Amino acid sequence: MKPRVAITAGDPAGIGPEVAVKAAADPAVTAICEPILCGPYQPDELSAFARGRVTPEAGQAAYFAIVEAVDAALAGRVDAIATAPINKEAFAAAGLPWKGHTDLLKHLTGARHAVMMFHSETLRVVLATVHIPLEKVSRALTAEVIDDVIAVTAAELPRFGFPAPRIAVAGLNPHAGENGLLGTEDERVLRPAVERARRESLDVSGPFPADTLFLRAMKGEFDVVVACYHDQGLIPVKMAAFGKAVNVTLGLPIVRTSVDHGTAFDIAGKGIADPGSMIEAVTLAAKLAQHRART
Repeated sequence: MKPRVAITAGDPAGIGPEVAVKAAADPAVTAICEPILCGPYQPDELSAFARGRVTPEAGQAAYFAIVEAVDAALAGRVDAIATAPINKEAFAAAGLPWKGHTDLLKHLTGARHAVMMFHSETLRVVLATVHIPLEKVSRALTAEVIDDVIAVTAAELPRFGFPAPRIAVAGLNPHAGENGLLGTEDERVLRPAVERARRESLDVSGPFPADTLFLRAMKGEFDVVVACYHDQGLIPVKMAAFGKAVNVTLGLPIVRTSVDHGTAFDIAGKGIADPGSMIEAVTLAAKLAQHRART
């Protein structure tokens, strides 16, 4: 029996509904799962929203679609969820306190951890911090945060075919701090976290200079890289596999994947959006659901 995957339509003012519908009809998707669309995606439903514009109504609609999909997953009516992109400004305009899917999913599922990973055949990257200003990253990289991210990554990577994952931690500062000359966080926070993980028999190393680490991972030296902040991790993975990378939330009691792109307001409603990343997200969600059912 094929797994049932709920596909949320995302922000109805963006390309989410288009890529969701295209993915749900794609042979690669229908061959591996039963797709179920959540949220506004029919033309008459979408006519109620201003395409390509941030509105509270669109933010609220995207939120309700996520709630519907999560409720179905928690109740066992679907086996996984794959989400189309939302707009953070629309969420804020609707009065919603969450900055994106990751913290909302953590809230809705009651999970202790929710860790963002971008997965591709070429490169896998986990983010230690996500949607926060760059000036706050240093303070956010606490021992507890790094310990938790490493532990969740080590526990979850076997689902992706890495039974004993080789985890590399990227340095925060240039040259990973150059022994404290270019910043203290690498020696004060990151290296002790790596040493604690190794004492737990985890294959973790670093911190390494970020300017060469991702290339080393792409060449096969490591299975996954823990990046310190959003752009440090997403720039290399999107350069290596844009349109093929899948956003996966680790640490949840449900399977959740998503696209590697945003709402693309500039092309919303034109019928030209590429559903490739959405197709990748749905098929990976189905495979993860099958793995969970077997184990």
